[in-house]
Amino acid sequence: MPKYLLLKHYRGAPSAVNDVPMEQWTPEEIQNHLQYMDDFAARLEHTGEYVDSRALSPEGTFVRYDGEGKPPVTDGPFAETKDLVAGWMMIDVETYDRALELAAELSAAPGAGGRPIHEWLELRPVLGAPETISE
Repeated sequence: MPKYLLLKHYRGAPSAVNDVPMEQWTPEEIQNHLQYMDDFAARLEHTGEYVDSRALSPEGTFVRYDGEGKPPVTDGPFAETKDLVAGWMMIDVETYDRALELAAELSAAPGAGGRPIHEWLELRPVLGAPETISE
């Protein structure tokens, strides 16, 4: 079965319908949002479609190897994922259409005022090993 990564973004995606930043939500709204995510993941665990998920801290550093004996290079003049990616969920589903269906459902997690966010999620297929051709 193909695996897909559902990416939640802090910014960089088109605006959500309920576009109130999480830092402006009440503690109860945050708890309801997290509970929705947990319930969604539990349901997918039951169907065998859940692989893993994590929320990401906004802190982070880009690191690059810059040659033997040189210190690693950090950060740089590029978009920083720590500013973009809020979290992810990996799913393992039968079809692309099922991945779309689940991404759409996840985008409806509640936000400010208990209303669905209808946020844009990035759906990315995970590359697997190429098929082996045998004769």
